[in-house]
Amino acid sequence: MPPPVRDASALLPLTPQVFQILLSLSDGPVHGYAVINDIRDRTDGEMQLTASTLYDALARLLDQSLIAEIDPPDDERDSRRRYYALTAGGRNVLVAETRRLERLLAMAKQKRALRERR
Repeated sequence: MPPPVRDASALLPLTPQVFQILLSLSDGPVHGYAVINDIRDRTDGEMQLTASTLYDALARLLDQSLIAEIDPPDDERDSRRRYYALTAGGRNVLVAETRRLERLLAMAKQKRALRERR
């Protein structure tokens, strides 16, 4: 297992899919199918991950120690489902990316990027 992430900014920018996966895990551990549903619901269907896309991304996030596979809750024992949780390093990366996006949005607002030009 690689060491925990020390410099979150070294992993930025995140892909939209990875950002959404980390965001899905920010409220607590969930299984992969729940991540897919959460992302679809939160983005109003704008982003729909396939199982293969999700599990490829989860494998990379595990390798980077941004998430960890955990035992399922006692009331949800299902051998087919794997549960994932955000690590402290993963939370740091999520916070760093969120701050980066906030800075970009502030710049766009300052330049009035959403204003209609005539």
